[in-house]
Amino acid sequence: MVATAEPVWSVDPRTGKPREQVAVTADGEELDRVVRAAHATLGALAARPARALLLRTAADLLDEARDSVVEAADAETALGPVRLTGELARTTAQLRFFADIVDEGAFLDVRISRPDPATTPPTPDLRRMKIPLGVVAVYSASNFPLAFSVPGGDTASALAAGCPVVVKAHPDHPATAELCAALLRRAAARAGLPEDVVSLVHGFDAGVELIRHPLVAAAGFTGSVRGGRALHDAAAARPVPIPFHGELGSLNPVVITEAAAGTRAEEIGAGLAASMTQGQGQFCTKPGFVLAPAGPAGDRFVAALTAAVSETEPGVMLDHRMREAFVDGVRERAALPGVTAAVTPGAGGEHTVSAGVLTVAAGLLPEGGHGALLEECFGPVTVVARYASRAEIGAVLALVPGNLTATLQMAEGPADADADADADADPHSGADPDAASLLAELTPLAGRILVNGWPTGVAVAEAQHHGGPYPATTSPYTSVGGTAIERWLRPVTYQSTPRHLLPPELRD
Repeated sequence: MVATAEPVWSVDPRTGKPREQVAVTADGEELDRVVRAAHATLGALAARPARALLLRTAADLLDEARDSVVEAADAETALGPVRLTGELARTTAQLRFFADIVDEGAFLDVRISRPDPATTPPTPDLRRMKIPLGVVAVYSASNFPLAFSVPGGDTASALAAGCPVVVKAHPDHPATAELCAALLRRAAARAGLPEDVVSLVHGFDAGVELIRHPLVAAAGFTGSVRGGRALHDAAAARPVPIPFHGELGSLNPVVITEAAAGTRAEEIGAGLAASMTQGQGQFCTKPGFVLAPAGPAGDRFVAALTAAVSETEPGVMLDHRMREAFVDGVRERAALPGVTAAVTPGAGGEHTVSAGVLTVAAGLLPEGGHGALLEECFGPVTVVARYASRAEIGAVLALVPGNLTATLQMAEGPADADADADADADPHSGADPDAASLLAELTPLAGRILVNGWPTGVAVAEAQHHGGPYPATTSPYTSVGGTAIERWLRPVTYQSTPRHLLPPELRD
């Protein structure tokens, strides 16, 4: 790494101009000091009551500083006070959610096998539980400066597991990162823990070297396929490889059945428009590819979608680099053979973008040359592929890569209500004859399957799964929900160990 640190500036996404110097990038010596200091706190984090208090105190301090946090985040991301206030509420709720998980203790997965000399081979006294991996590197996300950054789900779940955290700040919101890190460190002190259970570093080189540091035991990342894959490969190439839990990119396909379009085309069109333009399309769960029927019912759906998207005002993206990538991406896609812009996406002004809808015949996709349409385009655009038969749906889905979500829009009717009342009902007896087979085809493609809903909005709940086949994520785990804590733990079994030497959770 460089011997001399460089200044870190906060940049206004509305103008592209630097605001003020926020911090300095960490050089090699500073990064090593930070990681070693974090590693030294492992013993203190072993106390579960202190971890739970840390998480609740962090939530309280963030709530108390709400106005300052939202103001800082809006200045750096242009996401707006309403969106950011909601994101902060989600973030603090998530911290308290993991505090409850720490108190309850089921995440330790305690299992005890009593001695039994009659088994073959004989069973000794075996006591198994999960323990923290060690220092976790967290890479902040550009599009969620709170919920997936310094105080976000990776940090909350790692601390809940008993792992100290070193966060690599995202260059789009360094001042927000500094403010949130200071609040989390203050929370640690109030909980009687060392402040170094949470640390922050800035700089591209620091991010690369962080994944290589021998005391870093695991990493969590939310960002681009290119950046995440580079870090994943670096984690695997270490002398001692470590788990890398990366969320990289997702197309989030939607299939609209003939029956659904026939009964509620306008409702589906309006719902899709709201979902794909939310936050200027800068959500990892944005529905970016839709299979809709050809014919009059599909025409009504496209008309409703284009009308709603046309009414969407141009907006600012997170930074000018992302804006340029969006403008270039939609231009490339619109130029492909057979692609039509139902609503032209692209530059909306000097610093804004306009939402849009691209359409194509589904039958063209398997022929090749349209691969870009099956790749995520970060921003407010979706691709509608019009299918002429059930077979065309299957042929296109066979080309779709792994995703965080997949959505089925189907028709509902009295037969569906009857089927819900009888768990053994024929799955083909409902109002939509294609629903069961389509659901079966969508399930291998994603980690969360939705029926008659929209994927934007990821509830923090025990049963949530926010992950999916590559390139959606690099591991089978979730980054949202109670089981996110499992990423930072490993099992260990104690055999024939005297009671006084066992961890408290394994004693009779």
